[in-house]
Amino acid sequence: MAQAGTLSIEKLGKRYPVKGQALQILDNVSFTVAPGEFVSIVGSSGCGKSTLLRLIVGLENEYEGDIRLDGKPVVGTSLDRGIVFQEHRLFPWLTVEQNIGLALENSQLSSKGKKQTIQKHIELVGLVGFEKAYPYQLSGGMSQRVAIARGLVNRPEVLLLDEPFGALDAMTKYKMQNELQNIWQREGITMILVTHDVEEAVYLGDRVVVMEPRPGRIRRIVPVPMERPRQRSAAGFVAIKEDILSEFGIVAEEAPALID
Repeated sequence: MAQAGTLSIEKLGKRYPVKGQALQILDNVSFTVAPGEFVSIVGSSGCGKSTLLRLIVGLENEYEGDIRLDGKPVVGTSLDRGIVFQEHRLFPWLTVEQNIGLALENSQLSSKGKKQTIQKHIELVGLVGFEKAYPYQLSGGMSQRVAIARGLVNRPEVLLLDEPFGALDAMTKYKMQNELQNIWQREGITMILVTHDVEEAVYLGDRVVVMEPRPGRIRRIVPVPMERPRQRSAAGFVAIKEDILSEFGIVAEEAPALID
């Protein structure tokens, strides 16, 4: 089981230069994610939710405020923070096990240790038998499983997921949501999911961070006090989903779960 980390974000702000002026993307964003917690972040396009993940993972270093993991400032990328993007970003000339193994290039593990770790994570995402397969031989859902395994193989304290199922069909998405939940429960890892799908956010999250755009701010944080596995048709689930949708002026009966 991976070590779960505590993530603390305090008064976070981010600006980008646009035509000689500073455009505020994030403003005064503050929240804490407890060890082993699953937090979903939802918001319309332009609210800065993907920028927030890039800052947490360390892909960008210029910002206002404070980002800390286990009390230590986040500086640059690190093996203690993994990330999975909407596009699986697999190298087409590498096999499943080779794509996962790329994340272990700087690991101190022995060759035998790396091989065992790769195989363990192939088993974790349910791809036994596809070790030698190439990306073109995999479905979209299978490719994302490889990406998730690659994100987990270094045993990060926090796994960040940037709309990982956004490009999948509805049936595959539901299946992958269940798979991700099972992995999270087995590994006990801290996970932060960015999505524009409110139903997905409620289904997976212990809490849902609702953001408003231009600049991106936290409007509210909604707890999801429901046992797992959750039933999407349950009255409590529907009530939480409709409550969040109402923040965007959407009536659940008249619109899909997507806010984009």
